Amino acid sequence: MSTEAPTWRLWGEEKCEGAIYTVYLKKVRYHHPSRSITQESDDDEISHLEWETVRVRFLKAGTLEKLIESLASDSGELESTFVNVFLATYRTFSSTRQVLNLILDRYLALTSSSNKINVPSHLREDHKKALRLTLQVWLDAYPEDFRDPPSFACLQQLWEFTKTYLPDTDLNIKVGYKLEKMRREEDLKSSPMLERILSCEEMRIHCSSPMSNGNHQPYEFLDIPESTFAQQLTRMDTVLFKGVIAHQCLGSVWSRRDRGRGDTAATVTATVDQFNAVSFRVQSTILVDTELKPSQRARLIVKWIDIAQELRMHKNFSSLKAIISGLQSNPIYRLKKTWGAVIKDKAELYEELARIFSEENNQLNQRELLMKEGTAKHAQTAHANDRHLPKALEKLAINPLATSYGTIPYLGTFLTDLTMIDTAIPDTVANGLINFDKKRKEFEVLAQIRLLQGAANAYQMERDEMFERWWDSVLVLDDKEAWRLSCQIEPQGSSAPSSTREGRIRKRAQFGHRKNDSIASTSSGSSSSQFFFDNDSLNTPTSHNDTCSLERKMSTSSSSSSLPSLDVSVHSGGTSASGRTPERTSSSQQQHVQQTTASPYITPDFYIIRVSIESSAHEIEGVNLYKSIMLSNSERTVSVIRKAMEKHGFEGNPEDYTLAQFLPDGEMLLPASANVYYAINTQYDLNFVLRRRRHGDENTIIRRNPTKDHKVRKKLLVT
Repeated sequence: MSTEAPTWRLWGEEKCEGAIYTVYLKKVRYHHPSRSITQESDDDEISHLEWETVRVRFLKAGTLEKLIESLASDSGELESTFVNVFLATYRTFSSTRQVLNLILDRYLALTSSSNKINVPSHLREDHKKALRLTLQVWLDAYPEDFRDPPSFACLQQLWEFTKTYLPDTDLNIKVGYKLEKMRREEDLKSSPMLERILSCEEMRIHCSSPMSNGNHQPYEFLDIPESTFAQQLTRMDTVLFKGVIAHQCLGSVWSRRDRGRGDTAATVTATVDQFNAVSFRVQSTILVDTELKPSQRARLIVKWIDIAQELRMHKNFSSLKAIISGLQSNPIYRLKKTWGAVIKDKAELYEELARIFSEENNQLNQRELLMKEGTAKHAQTAHANDRHLPKALEKLAINPLATSYGTIPYLGTFLTDLTMIDTAIPDTVANGLINFDKKRKEFEVLAQIRLLQGAANAYQMERDEMFERWWDSVLVLDDKEAWRLSCQIEPQGSSAPSSTREGRIRKRAQFGHRKNDSIASTSSGSSSSQFFFDNDSLNTPTSHNDTCSLERKMSTSSSSSSLPSLDVSVHSGGTSASGRTPERTSSSQQQHVQQTTASPYITPDFYIIRVSIESSAHEIEGVNLYKSIMLSNSERTVSVIRKAMEKHGFEGNPEDYTLAQFLPDGEMLLPASANVYYAINTQYDLNFVLRRRRHGDENTIIRRNPTKDHKVRKKLLVT
């Protein structure tokens, strides 16, 4: 190992008033003496001439005031890494106005001769310079923080401050320019004349476009070239992804989107809506014509597979995932005769594309692709077992005219990571200090998003108005309509595969993607609005006549749960995914147990459980939100209920509520004194419901039999 490189060694923690520091000892070279031929000296004798050990402190946790102090080092140099982490994450523990006030107050304290700040006089100018640089970085990197019309109070406050204390400086000029620009933009937005001008301009452009010629035949789905389809989806996704404000992806921000503040994650919600739009159109185009023969409907599936392959070449993993999710949705998945008519090569290609989003090893395939291709010019990576994608990639590689592309990631991967960090790591440590180590971990994920947003600038796609008109004209089906049409196309009586080939194709259809994540979107106003397309969100049928509804629970793509780190949207009353298969063999049960224990979110020390609330106030058109909670091995039911109430943002007495786990044959009600960690059934999804206590809800397991309208209760062992 080379001794030239500096080395780090953890020394320990250092505590002071309002802060905890992690201290490292860093070995650095400070002198390299020349050696003469006659010099006789061993390494030990000259080591003091080559190396020096210095103490380096990193703020682990602190008050907000200490965080502001740490924007500059002890010597007054700007801590650029700390500044970037702080500005990207401060919204989770403070506000723009509060942070701005603290920075300005500290600047004034450094300016005065007061001893309130423990900074040597000869270093105060350096500390002030660091604060000025921080404000400039803040204005450039996060201008939306200061966009609070009509008064723009924070920006106005900063402008008045710089006009008084920093006149004619770069910062003063920048603030004045930003304030004037934002005011002008706001005035234009509220101008009726501008609206008329823009409306006329848009009409003029549309009317003069050759694509808008009334004599031009509109697009038909099967006639749209796959390249055109992929380009237009990528164009739409590029605009939305580049517009994502990275800090809106933070777990604590994203989880607050349902509390009456629709703007807290608006840019992320826009990508959610686009994802849903693609998945729903996959369903609609395949199901809307119920008179098609299986071979004709198979052509529609093949068309989507070809579009998905083209999206892979464009490195658009968002729409690619949306198409795969749409094809794996229960209304499409159950069409056995249709899948049986899909030719073998296309079924294999579909398998290869679905494998990209396999949940194995924490989505390792997808993560490796992003690492290798995130900033590359072309798609270039295929799985070792792939047979068709390598040929397409090779053809792309040898094409000298191939266009360079950016990368559109599947945003759900980052939302998963950020929600897991938010759920598993506390916001504060001892004495209520802000856990800044958590913010560093969150920033690592945000930095990846920002890097890919920069790479997305490589996309240069022209708008196709005919495609947009076709896209807008497609009838979008909700879950119930899609399921009704699916049952009309292939009634429940034809559920068994008619041939070995059909069974083989359907096995391929669900391979490599056994679970689909979902995050509720509250902005689209649809009960089907869900990110990453939750295939198993419907209620278990309670009527013995509802055999068609029962069949849709049988998709093996739901054999394991979606990632427990996500706030999942499911239709209220739904049971856990693993409990929806009417018949399970012992081998399939064993497989599920293995998948559960292998989950990175189920460890010997804690579980991540998901809790919904049985309350109309927390439902939006049938969609119920799950909140993720970390469950330690020492928590009782009341403690878990209190956590769930805090997560869902409402107050009350935890003893007035009960907690129940969804199981295949009903619910398990947890007694108030139970140790939840040991009481729950980990063989199935860790999905729970919180509801107001009812008479008799004590120390029981409630089991619901779908063929009988009664409850069977038995005692629960309290541990």
